Amino acid sequence: MENYQRALTEMKAGFAKWDVNYLAADYYPEYLPYQKKFDILGMAEQGVLRMEPKLIDPVNRHVVAIQSNMQVVAYQRDLTSAAKVPDTWEGFLRPEFNGRKFALDVRPKAVAALVPLWGLEKTVAYARKLAAQQPIWFRGEQRLLISMIAGELGVLYGPNYKSFKLVQAKDSLKKLDYKVVEPIPARLTEAEAVLNMAANPYAGLLWLEFQASPEGQKILDDVDLAASIFSSGSVHEQLTKGKQVSVVAWEHYSKMGKYEEEIVGAFGFPRAEKQ
Repeated sequence: MENYQRALTEMKAGFAKWDVNYLAADYYPEYLPYQKKFDILGMAEQGVLRMEPKLIDPVNRHVVAIQSNMQVVAYQRDLTSAAKVPDTWEGFLRPEFNGRKFALDVRPKAVAALVPLWGLEKTVAYARKLAAQQPIWFRGEQRLLISMIAGELGVLYGPNYKSFKLVQAKDSLKKLDYKVVEPIPARLTEAEAVLNMAANPYAGLLWLEFQASPEGQKILDDVDLAASIFSSGSVHEQLTKGKQVSVVAWEHYSKMGKYEEEIVGAFGFPRAEKQ
């Protein structure tokens, strides 16, 4: 968060000189006045730029979400069988998951990503019931995934798929596995735009096009399993095909901070007061 605030301060002061910048969902509206208003969506729709139009904000037509994330359930094979891992998120409310039987991140991105499909009211009510299950609260999923290999934990609720696969690749004992649970929470990520003060704005525009192009998306998948769910043939698109998906797309992107705040309140944690 401090990095995002520092970047905003530099933009407002006129010190920012980079060509392309990241627009964090938590501060999305605050970033917008400092971006160059290229009509990237119009250029994509007319074939001037080679990118899938769904990657582009239909309201703020100069912002492109280069990547996606999706959430899964990770489990330790020696401690939990695949049959016992729920097939739906409501399955975590069953009695056998009460009393520190699974780990849940205190930053509820996995739960908040259910809002597009369930609505905020249902999701908050679900979060309240989930907290009543007395999960193991944590922050930092990669560290916890590593501890699962050693047998310290049986089930992890909602890690990023790509984070799981990164750790699983190092699991020589093959202790870790995962399940895709429906509805699948998925989120657009890495929203980028060309800065107003960019020294090389057209080079920045071409960089955005390359990242969002079929070639760029393939590289993102090959390197980091990070290509967009809206890119045909991407890992996320293939994993979610034919399944029920809750996607934090553009109409929800800037609201994720509010969703997470409401869910943290439902969890029973104190919320920071706005100044």
